[in-house]
Parts: sequence; C-alpha cells; structure tokens
Amino acid sequence: MRSVPALIEKKRDGLRLEEDEIRFLISGYVSGDVPDYQMAALAMAICIRGMDAEETTAMTMGMLQSGAVLNHSGHGSGRIVDKHSTGGIGDKTSLVLAPLLASAGLRVPMISGRGLGITGGTLDKMESIPGFRTDLTLTEIERQIEIVGCVMTGQTPEICPADRKLYGLRDVTGTVPSRPLIVSSIMSKKLAESLDALVLDVKYGSGAFMKTLADAQLLAQEMVIVGRKMGIDVSTLLTPMDEPLGEAVGNALEVAEAVEVLKGGGPPDLRCLVLDLADCVSGRERQQMEELLDNGAALGKWRQMLVAQGGDPDVDPVNRYPAVVRSELQAAVTGTVTAVDAGVVGEVVLGLGAGRTRAGESVDFSVGLSRIAKVGTHVAEGKCLLSIHAASEEAASTAAAELRHRAIKVAPD
Repeated sequence: MRSVPALIEKKRDGLRLEEDEIRFLISGYVSGDVPDYQMAALAMAICIRGMDAEETTAMTMGMLQSGAVLNHSGHGSGRIVDKHSTGGIGDKTSLVLAPLLASAGLRVPMISGRGLGITGGTLDKMESIPGFRTDLTLTEIERQIEIVGCVMTGQTPEICPADRKLYGLRDVTGTVPSRPLIVSSIMSKKLAESLDALVLDVKYGSGAFMKTLADAQLLAQEMVIVGRKMGIDVSTLLTPMDEPLGEAVGNALEVAEAVEVLKGGGPPDLRCLVLDLADCVSGRERQQMEELLDNGAALGKWRQMLVAQGGDPDVDPVNRYPAVVRSELQAAVTGTVTAVDAGVVGEVVLGLGAGRTRAGESVDFSVGLSRIAKVGTHVAEGKCLLSIHAASEEAASTAAAELRHRAIKVAPD
C-alpha cells in the first residue's frame, strides 16, 4: 500500500518519483483520494526540487490518461496539427493560423484557454464575436474537424481533468512557475488532441512568462523531449516579447486585427510570425501559405469556422463592443520610438478591464489599445503613438499616464 505522505517526502528530499508512483498520485487526486492539501504539498516539492525528463513525461502521461482524447479515425484526411504559445501581449496568431492551416488541407483541433494576468486568452478574444461558442463537446469537436478542418474551443470536462484541478491549485499555492508542472499541463492537453505535429511558440521578454532567452530555451527543450517521447513531431520557435505583437491589444481589437491579416493585410510582424509557425507544421511552401492569406482562402475558412460555432462572421466585434472613451496618446517630441514595453502595456490593458487577475472574472471586450507605434517608427511631435479604448475618462487618463511614464520611449531627433 503506497503512502501519499511518503511520496511527498520523497520528492521533498530531492529523490525521483517512479512512473507508477506518479500515476498513483494523479489518479488519486482525480478520484478525491488525494486531497488538495496533499497535492499542494507535492506541487511545492516539485516546484522546489524539480523533475527529470522521465518524471515529467510520466506526469504528462498521468494527466493525459485521467480523461478522454480526441478520436480522428474515420474523420477525413489531412495531417493533424496544432500550435501552442506560452503567452504574450497582443498575440493573436492562433486566430489566423488555425484557418490558414485548415485552408491548406490540414486539420487543426485547437483547444485553447483564457487569459490570466497580463497575457490575453484565445477564448476571451473569440467570445467577443457575437454568438461564438467555446464550449463544444468532444463529439462536436470531432465532427467540426471532419467538416470544417479547424476548431477553436475550450477544454472539455472529459479532457485532462487532472490538469484542470491541478492548474487551479497551482494558481493559489505559488507553484505556477515550476517547469515540470508547466510542461505537463501544456503537453497533456495537446497530446489529448491526438496530433501528428505541434509547433511551440515559446516567448521571452518583458511581456512573457519567461523573461530570458535561456529560460525559454529550457522550457522549449523540456516540452520537445516530452512530445517526442509520446510520438509527436514537435518543433519550437523562440520569439521575443519585449514589444506587443501587432498594433492592437485587447479582445475585440485583436480579433479585428487578425481578420485584417486573413484579408492579406495587417501588421507585418504578425503576418510574419503566423507564416513562420505555419512553416513548422504545414509541410507546404511558404509562398503557398502566403497565397492562401492573400487570395481569401484562409478568410473563407475563418468564416466557415465562425458559422459552425454559432458566430456571426459579418459583425465587426469592435463595432459590436465600442469603447465608451477613445483617446490618443500623442508624441511629446519629434523622434524615433525606441521602446514599447510589452509588460507595461499588458499591465495597462489589464487595468482597463481586458483581462482578469483571478479565474472566473469577466472581461471587457471593448477596451484596449490600438494603432500602437512599433519600435523604430519615426513620429512627429503631436502625432499619435497609440489609441486608448477605455470604459471611462478616468481610466483612459490613468492608462495614458502609465504608458507615457513607463512603456513608451521616444528618442528625440
């Protein structure tokens, strides 16, 4: 008979846990035999002592086997692929990438999450589209992949219930930064999608969870090891997040910007990253993927996906959720933009109401920033550095002061 306290003590003392011991702990946690306080103690021991590659793989497998997985057999053809980002400011690449890959004949079962803290969540952005459902069942997900080729929805109750419980526990016990727990959380959900290939966009910088390139490399390596042990073709991109991606941050504003890219336009940095990610999993020439963005094929797949999930593709979410106050932050001098601190931008947008500080909070779809000047842009005195979308004059004024003081730097000519 295994003893849960003994296993906690084993990890506390820096010893490795065996696969069957990890499986015992995970299954007991899901069944309720291992209570929250014991799992919290284990999570802290893991956070402090770490896990090796075999332990992390076993942890991932335990999470995966705690629930159901997607079944793609008999549901059409095409490589099954997905992408995961570790989170950034203005990162709406998923909204473009999923329909783009589907328009190239791939299948994309994108199970996404909500934002917490300064990083935005794909589901929050998609829910700014009137009627769009993010609560599809396993059967509905599988059916839509067969018919449309892509889906963007939330984690179902059947998928990785162990991760669902442990994620909430980590958030309130100071154990979120543990790399083994991050890896097992991310990879268990992606493995449940029954993928052939996965690209990981691991971000680093002021607006990312990983602040340094070295930390991002370690996280990427650990996720690749686990994915490949499980038979998935895993590739990674290490991308900087010192300035926001694109020119918009905020739920409805980011959807509108993603649609511009699907129409063949949009900010060059956003379009480029989408194509870089597509290069990793599509098996197609980059020129072909560019053509699918430019000729309306990806946009058509986006519209098809929205309709399938109850959304109205003809409603502009920015018009549907107009901000009460719109104002401009203007340049105080003529010069060149040398910094737009993504972390500060994320804090400001969170303060405007676009994100949440704890799970379960509602978000304001209308607020955020747009027309954000990129680093290297030359601006004249009095010209717009960015537009603020706020719920009140007071909120707009506070945001402007924070951005001018902490986020944006302009080197005078």
